[in-house]
Amino acid sequence: MSELAFLSATQLAAKIQNKEISAVELLNHYLGRVDQYNGDLNAIIVDIREEALKDAEEADAKMARGESCGPLHGVPMTVKESYNVAGTPTTWGNPAWADNVPNEDAESVKKLKQAGVTLFGKTNVPLSLADFQSYNEIYGTTNNPYDHERIPGGSSGGSAAALAAGLTGLETGSDIGGSIRNPAHFCGVFGHKPTHNLLWMRGHAPPGDSRAGSDISVIGPLARSAFDLETAVRVMAGPDEITSRGFKLDLPVLGNRPLSDLKVGVWKNEASAPVSREVEARVDLVAQALRDEGATIDEDARPDFSAAHVEDVYRKLLHSTMAMRMSDADYENLLKYVKDLDPNDDRESSKVLRAQVSSFKQWGEANEARHKLRWVWHEFFGKYDILLTPMMATPAFKHDQRPFAERTLQVDNQERPYFEQVFWAGLTGVSFLPSTVIPTGLNKDGLPIGVQIVGPELGDLITIGVAQKLELAGFGFTPPPAYM
Repeated sequence: MSELAFLSATQLAAKIQNKEISAVELLNHYLGRVDQYNGDLNAIIVDIREEALKDAEEADAKMARGESCGPLHGVPMTVKESYNVAGTPTTWGNPAWADNVPNEDAESVKKLKQAGVTLFGKTNVPLSLADFQSYNEIYGTTNNPYDHERIPGGSSGGSAAALAAGLTGLETGSDIGGSIRNPAHFCGVFGHKPTHNLLWMRGHAPPGDSRAGSDISVIGPLARSAFDLETAVRVMAGPDEITSRGFKLDLPVLGNRPLSDLKVGVWKNEASAPVSREVEARVDLVAQALRDEGATIDEDARPDFSAAHVEDVYRKLLHSTMAMRMSDADYENLLKYVKDLDPNDDRESSKVLRAQVSSFKQWGEANEARHKLRWVWHEFFGKYDILLTPMMATPAFKHDQRPFAERTLQVDNQERPYFEQVFWAGLTGVSFLPSTVIPTGLNKDGLPIGVQIVGPELGDLITIGVAQKLELAGFGFTPPPAYM
């Protein structure tokens, strides 16, 4: 029966529709695996199975009456802890928010439930969703299902780990610095970072009824199949209630367009954020698969800006946005500290601190630079359909819970700064672009490696469509042996 646990959400929904299995039976199958495996993995950290079992019974009752709740009818699902689910804590891994229990679901959770999912839990995150790892004082550490000594990624690390271990049918996370994409890479699943504001974020925010959303940040699905990504995006996407008065969603699709018709750019490494030889080789592997299908491949394709410029713009906007998550007292202390910095102090750490307390003028200048980047990308995607890039420098590395300033990454035996690798997330994220991470199989150590497929703004179903065709060509999910 372990094969059932690793089916895609699309396949699970089909089994329920065909009455091969009931929603209650399927939920109990996953709950049994949670009880068996989650203790050591620590991916699912909020359990709402009693409510879920009632929902599954109702799903079966509707099926008996000939009713359908939608494309995900009866599919068991978990969501990242940072989403509001009525009656459950939404802490973002922060002990100061341990008592934050919202009384209403996030808008995206409502849409998923309307599509028929059976929501039975929430998955682990790092403190304030701000790490490549997923651990916090409230819930502890989540491990990688391919090697418990290694990280699952972050901040949607619990999401990716639960999927890879076959503990849930579908997941949804969030991403401001790769937080959907790097867990997908580290855990060998599919992940999609949508175009900014394509999925309404209300209900995914720190405590309080935030309706503004967050700069750069998005919410989006993770799954064991690219076909599930499309279903989840179609379910969750769309304008908010105000915008919907005059706008309707009409995303372009890849459809029946063959891979041979594609013009593909490849950006497989970068001196300022180098990736390992084995990661670079996986970008080559995907490029070659597309070439074999007849696609036109350009390994020199680059937008008309420097890597240093886009990284500078991204970091300025990222750090000022992340600073909004600080308490008032911490922010005031930071203001005082930055005010006393030597004006000639040009260390990277000092640049980060200054960005965190940017004036509106400074933020506005960075925002203007960002929008100029958007137009450069627009021109680039007038010539190319997609761009292939790495997601992270290495496969999953061992847990490292030292202070950030003490952490480094080993890239082909070279010691590199820990947060250097946000380059590959920020390259596209700062300009609001969609990107889909696909698995490329396991390395010699049994660890997954992913590759990022980037497309133009609102080209979400194009990058997902390419991922679907590549999945059919062999770039699919490989279950971790210990969970088979």
